[in-house]
Amino acid sequence: MDKIGTYEFLAEPFHCDFSGRLFMGHLGNHMLNAADFHSSARGFGMKYLMGIHRSWVLSRLAIEMTEMPVQYTRFRVETWVESAMRYFTSRNFAVVGADGNVYGYGRSIWAMIDTETRQPTDIYDIDNGAIDQWIVKEKDCPIDKGGRVKMSDDAELVRTIDTFYNDVDINGHINSVKYIEHVLDLWPLDWYRDHQIRRFEIAYVAEAHGGDRLSFCREQTAEDEYCIRILRNTDNEVCECCRSKVSFIKL
Repeated sequence: MDKIGTYEFLAEPFHCDFSGRLFMGHLGNHMLNAADFHSSARGFGMKYLMGIHRSWVLSRLAIEMTEMPVQYTRFRVETWVESAMRYFTSRNFAVVGADGNVYGYGRSIWAMIDTETRQPTDIYDIDNGAIDQWIVKEKDCPIDKGGRVKMSDDAELVRTIDTFYNDVDINGHINSVKYIEHVLDLWPLDWYRDHQIRRFEIAYVAEAHGGDRLSFCREQTAEDEYCIRILRNTDNEVCECCRSKVSFIKL
């Protein structure tokens, strides 16, 4: 079996925005599906892990696109494991059209947790560290790995939302892709008539659950670059659950 997984998708019209291009959230979802298909076929996927009370949890995701697939376009997501350590593994993505055109790339970092204690667990305990045999070092992913999203205390509270059934995933916490959608909803429709998302980064800090209220604080950090802090509001506490950075280009 090839170390690199390749999975075909279609830019379905109801997964595209008003411009006829794939939503960033749906692209992120395709990437996460490709990651699961790849890991499942090689013996360390979610279905197997759930049976032993383990699960993959996305820690960081960065997507950088030159352009987005238009509706009805068939494209493939290539994915591979770049590195693995005791508690984290790095996985990369390439989004490629049927004609070989590369739309963009993604980088991600994952942790493995014990689903009962919700604590990190040793990746190398799974099948005697078999993940090492799937590491690919020679395939290039030519986008920045990203780093800590730095923000000041002056970020403006832009919106507070409630979370419901459709926000919650198989791990029982707010779906990783839902954060992407909620962040990108902070800009009005007219903004997207003149701007295209060039790069999207998100770093997950703490879990939020259905019923929690999420507050979004935004700060402009450069021309057409914004950082967002997402806070979880419960009856007892307010804490940061993730940060995001979005870079736009003007059309």
